[in-house]
Amino acid sequence: MPFDHRPEPGGGGGDRNVLGGPLADCSHDPKTGYFRDGCCRTMPGDHGVHTVCAVMTDEFLKFTQSRGNDLSTPRPEFDFPGLRPGDRWCLCAVRWLEAYEVGQAPKVVLAACHSKTLDIVPLEALTSHAADAN
Repeated sequence: MPFDHRPEPGGGGGDRNVLGGPLADCSHDPKTGYFRDGCCRTMPGDHGVHTVCAVMTDEFLKFTQSRGNDLSTPRPEFDFPGLRPGDRWCLCAVRWLEAYEVGQAPKVVLAACHSKTLDIVPLEALTSHAADAN
């Protein structure tokens, strides 16, 4: 029997965030995460590395749609409600970095961004877009 990489449901378990603390939940409404458990956790099979807890904006939703990833349109066949500005969602780290590099990155919830994000995105970029920073 293959090894099951799925984490325990709910909460960050032993996973760490980009600040070194316990991984906080990102969103339960809509339910997000690679495992759809509300957390931005990852595993080796998560090729998109869905580890950035981002707060959606209209600008970012238009940007990602222009790059071929429509996050606004509901997809009931995948139990996906479509995202609206203000929703929190676990984004692919590379897509967030791409948006950052062209000035379109949404704010992030640092406590809910998985530490694996730092393999792709510099901490300074994330902290400059912290949702709770003024």
